[in-house]
Amino acid sequence: MNHDVIIIGSGAAGLTAALALAEQRKVLVLAKGELTGGSTAWAQGGIAAVLDAGDTFENHIHDTMVAGAGLNRLETVEFVIERAPHAIDRLVELGVPFNTEDEHLHLTREGGHSHRRIVHVADATGWAVQEALLKAANANPNITLLPHQACIDLITGKHEARYSGSGRVWGVYALDEITGKVVAHTAKATVLATGGAGRVYQFSTAPRGATGDGIAMAWRAGCRVGNMEMMQFHPTCLYNLEVKNFLITEAVRGEGGHLLNPRTGHRYMPDYDERAELAPRDIVARANDAEIKRDGLDYVHLDISHQPADFVKGHFPNIYEKLLGLGIDMTTQPIPVVPAQHYTCGGIMIDLAGRTDLPGLYAAGECTESGLHGANRLASNSLLECFVFGEAAAADILARWDEFDAPPPVRQWDASRVTDSDEEVIIKQNWTEIRRFMWNYVGIVRTTKRLERAAHRIQMMGAEVDDYYGHFRVSTDLIELRNLLQCADLIVRSALDRHESRGLHFTLDYPKLLAVAKDTVLVP
Repeated sequence: MNHDVIIIGSGAAGLTAALALAEQRKVLVLAKGELTGGSTAWAQGGIAAVLDAGDTFENHIHDTMVAGAGLNRLETVEFVIERAPHAIDRLVELGVPFNTEDEHLHLTREGGHSHRRIVHVADATGWAVQEALLKAANANPNITLLPHQACIDLITGKHEARYSGSGRVWGVYALDEITGKVVAHTAKATVLATGGAGRVYQFSTAPRGATGDGIAMAWRAGCRVGNMEMMQFHPTCLYNLEVKNFLITEAVRGEGGHLLNPRTGHRYMPDYDERAELAPRDIVARANDAEIKRDGLDYVHLDISHQPADFVKGHFPNIYEKLLGLGIDMTTQPIPVVPAQHYTCGGIMIDLAGRTDLPGLYAAGECTESGLHGANRLASNSLLECFVFGEAAAADILARWDEFDAPPPVRQWDASRVTDSDEEVIIKQNWTEIRRFMWNYVGIVRTTKRLERAAHRIQMMGAEVDDYYGHFRVSTDLIELRNLLQCADLIVRSALDRHESRGLHFTLDYPKLLAVAKDTVLVP
């Protein structure tokens, strides 16, 4: 099927790009599973922007650079933060019902921020943004939304009917999850907006589909990836054996919540950092991890019950209701929490226009390494990155449109030499194993020995997964397993390459910081 532009991913970055492109071009948006299945809908916190009278771009830039432990690229940080107020205006135009106070946008504060600058829709900002973007996309005749498409690999020169060795990207092969058929979708330009790789880990706040598909596809096609060792762990994920991945937003600490050791009742964050609960996430996550490991705990307590009950219910209505349903009243009781993987700070290397190393291929959002987050993402800068780079990629595609060739004929997907699998158990076994050893060996605190053990397991599993992939018909589970293993490999290789502890990468073998901050860049 032929379109002007293909966008892979239907979250904030993908739909922002689609809406900007659709003013002039026909756009196809492919989504794995449902259109609302990405991370955007799960974002509780909000969007950071300088809107407060006492705040400045310089303050927001400084906070981002401090959180990023010197690994951010200053030009990217300036580029994104200066465009933040425009992004908020655009969302207001689209009908996002941000909370207001005295006819101004209500601003909350989160860890690492020196000012109140988080615009939000109660504690469910992501869902409101997702809804508004989807409504606008659905209403646009130039946008085709196609859910239930599991993308397998990018179409490049080697897939052209007349083989060419060029790395030019012409689209993507996608498995239709309903019919089971693989379709070659081609276009003049392709945008990856596929989200992160959080499901590489056993405990993650990421949705089920966050299997690093875009990062793995781009790597296999020939793109560089950067800083994959920088995996952010959210300090406060609800500890509950029935409910998986329910996040307790940063803003609970921003509005006065305390972290307590459940055995002693001691408020321990001031022992670890002078900013206490408002320290950046990597510091809070490591403190929680240290308390849990030292005392053999299952969890720590997050307590905001000292604040007035109406204040808590008013600020966190969704979290309050959810916890009440599980028998926890956060207005009178502490919340049991554990750290969990939360955000992929590294990814596909892009420039300020969202361009990757391959002609015709762009990327935006969590699947990228734009230089914004550095060694640790500052809270609520992630949705912001999606809007800014979604628009930047669209603007560059439209500006260069006349330079793009029409896609040549490409080879259709060949399934003539594969059969239906009779051993699905291999996929389940490998999926479980990857997530477990990544959590235990490549988690919040690392050592070279643990990383080497993980690398050894990845090598053994690689041969098994490749053999399976070569013999059996593709399924979404198999596509995801292949991508998870590829991302696990990139994370471990990057972590072994970094001989220091910086930001989210903390290793007991190299606890000190090197004098110069350098990106970890892997070249295919």
